[in-house]
Amino acid sequence: MPLSRFDLALLEARKPDFLIGVDEAGRGPLAGPVTAAAAWIPHSARLLISPLVDDSKKLSHARREKALRLMLASGVRFGFGFASPGEIDRVNILEATFNAMSAAVRRLLSATGAAPGRALLLVDGPHRIKRLDGCLQEPVIDGDARSLSIAAASIFAKVLRDRWLAVLDGRHPGYGLAGHKGYGTAAHLAALNRLGPCPEHRLSFAPVRAAAGIPR
Repeated sequence: MPLSRFDLALLEARKPDFLIGVDEAGRGPLAGPVTAAAAWIPHSARLLISPLVDDSKKLSHARREKALRLMLASGVRFGFGFASPGEIDRVNILEATFNAMSAAVRRLLSATGAAPGRALLLVDGPHRIKRLDGCLQEPVIDGDARSLSIAAASIFAKVLRDRWLAVLDGRHPGYGLAGHKGYGTAAHLAALNRLGPCPEHRLSFAPVRAAAGIPR
C-alpha cells in the first residue's frame, strides 16, 4: 500500500525510534480554530489501518469517523493542538499553525515518552515547524496523500475540528458553522454580512474585516 510503503522506506533509511506524522485542518476558513494533530503508528497497527486511512479530504465524514475509531482501537497515538481565532489574528495564520503543530507534537512526545532527538517528524507541506528544537523534521509536499502517518494525523485533525465546529454552531447560531465548518461559502458570507462577525471569526481575514466594517 503506497502510503505505508512511503513511511516504511523512511523508517528503514533513517531508523528513528518514532516516525510521527503532523498535519493541520482549518487554515483557510473564516471562523474557528486551526487544529493540528501529530500521529504515531505502531508497527503492529499498520496493516490493520492501511485499508481505511487516506488523505482526510478524500474521505467522507462517515469514513473519517470509522477510520479514527479503528486507529484508536489499534493503538495509534495522537497529540493535538489548537490556535484560536484571536491567536490567528495576532500572529498570522502560518505562525498560528506552527504553534498548533508544535503543541500537538509536544503532547504526543510526552504521552509516548519519545525522546525528541530520536523522533522523525513528517510535516505536511513545504515548511519545518518553528520553535520545535531537537526533533528531526522532513517536510513532505502533499504528505497527507503520500504518508500513512501524515494521513492519520490529517484524519484526527479534521474530525476533531469538525466536532468542535458543531459545538460552536450551538453557541453562535445563525452562521451554519456545523455545515460549512467556517469556510467562506455563499451561505456563510451571507450570514456574516447579515449578522456581523461572532467571537469565532478571524478578523484578520478580508471578508470578516469587511463585514465588521474594519478598514484595510
